[in-house]
Amino acid sequence: MRPLLAFCLLQALAASAEVDPGAYPATPSPKGLQVQMAADALELGVHHAGINLTLNGLLSPAKEPQPGQSTATADGFTFAINDAFVRMIDRQVKPLSDQGVVVTAILTTYRSPDERLRSLTIHPKADPAKGTTMAANTVTPEGRACYKALTDFIARRWSSADATHGRIWGWVISNEVNSHHEWHQMGPATAEEVAMQYEDQVRLAWTSLRRHSAHARVYLSMEHNWTAKNHPDPLQACPGRSLLELFAKRARERGDFDWNLAFHPYPANLREPRTWLDKVTTDDATPKVTFKNLEVLTKKLSTPELLYEGKPRRLSLTEQGFNVTKRPDALAEQAAAYAYAWEKVSRLDGQIDAFLYHRQVDHAKEGGLRLGLWTNKEGSIADPDQKRPIWFLFQAAARRHGKPPPNLT
Repeated sequence: MRPLLAFCLLQALAASAEVDPGAYPATPSPKGLQVQMAADALELGVHHAGINLTLNGLLSPAKEPQPGQSTATADGFTFAINDAFVRMIDRQVKPLSDQGVVVTAILTTYRSPDERLRSLTIHPKADPAKGTTMAANTVTPEGRACYKALTDFIARRWSSADATHGRIWGWVISNEVNSHHEWHQMGPATAEEVAMQYEDQVRLAWTSLRRHSAHARVYLSMEHNWTAKNHPDPLQACPGRSLLELFAKRARERGDFDWNLAFHPYPANLREPRTWLDKVTTDDATPKVTFKNLEVLTKKLSTPELLYEGKPRRLSLTEQGFNVTKRPDALAEQAAAYAYAWEKVSRLDGQIDAFLYHRQVDHAKEGGLRLGLWTNKEGSIADPDQKRPIWFLFQAAARRHGKPPPNLT
């Protein structure tokens, strides 16, 4: 028994040696951006960056890997990796992380035209025609193995001590899950069913991450509805507060772990940038959480039932922007909205990991919203054209963390 015990201890030590013990990086401010153009983001002085990482893009449709092709394995299954997609993510992450920017990846799943990829990556109860981003297939044996294999691949390549390909410190799992009809499509489901599925999906990703990094952070994703919901049918959406509470309860029942919260405090009306006019309250019964009442989130995360090892969960603001209307003062209003939001975030100094502005450039297929720091070229989807006034305010904000941003005049 003694030789066997010694062997097991050596194996455990070898395994633990692979886990990077490095702490989540401290940054001068939470200022960040969902990055389309890395050079521009660095000129803006960001300390945090968000990128989208689609799991079905990472997976090759080939059932058997070709010679020299990367693979990922779990539970006896082997999956071929789309190496071209991997190199594209390298090109997004490395220029930022090499400059000390803390990168957060939003791990999502979209529909694929390939039937095999759909069956492996999308929840089997998902509506075949509805939804933009999908709940993962953590249900079938091969689908569950695929999710575990892909998240382990991500953790090993971008969240381990080896930063050869760049470093990702934050993982946002899925997208705006309390609006699951559109952003975490898994078919009609009660809030309890969504929480059960989502807790399992987050736990699987967290387990993969912890094999390679001791302190990189995993976040839940929710949009700004708090006690309200983004669909009249309770089987299509649920209040964010309810989902958060149900998730926390489920996690405690299965053995709590260090999950955190990524929230999107858009204005109450996405087309109205003047978020200071939002009809919200500062108590836990508010219908929505926007920048006007952002403190609702930090208060909630400090309640006993949500603490982890006696400390509040971390909060990251991973998608929010301010629309340019057709009013005469639209550009000044957009910039003023960012100034207001920056001041609100600064007053919660130390409680927010990142404030990732969305978008860097207007996107022609975003429902008519014009959220960009840049305009897009006419006729293009998201090719940059002209900087807006908000660009210059955004750049200045990095130098004034903890103080009100400069006046627009």
